[in-house]
This record gives sequence, structure tokens and C-alpha cells, in this order.
Amino acid sequence: MESGSAIFAGVVFALFGGGLLGWTVVRVRNREPVAHGVSPVASATLASLAAVITLAAGTWCFTRV
Repeated sequence: MESGSAIFAGVVFALFGGGLLGWTVVRVRNREPVAHGVSPVASATLASLAAVITLAAGTWCFTRV
């Protein structure tokens, strides 16, 4: 039963992290702001860091299966 929860959480983290990272890459490549009213470098860095942490959490969940 616990492995099902770990798989679900891993999938959610992986999808969110991958989507956030992909969205951030597209925004940066098109030279569009990642967050309005914030420094472009700071917002891209923070969004990328959040995406990588979320992908790492998803990987950690998959290792607990």
C-alpha cells in the first residue's frame, strides 16, 4: 500500500518539475519574463532551482518503492 503512495507522489513531483523546467526554458529562450516584476535572472534561477529540487524529490520517491 505504501509503494502505491510513493509511486503517485513520484509521478506528481516528476510531472510538476519537468513541466516547470520546460516552461522556464521556453520563457528564457524567447526572452520573455519568467515572473513579472522580478529580475529576469533571479526569476529564471529560482524557477530552475525549484524544478530541479522537485525532480530530485520525485526521484527520491521512486527509490522508496
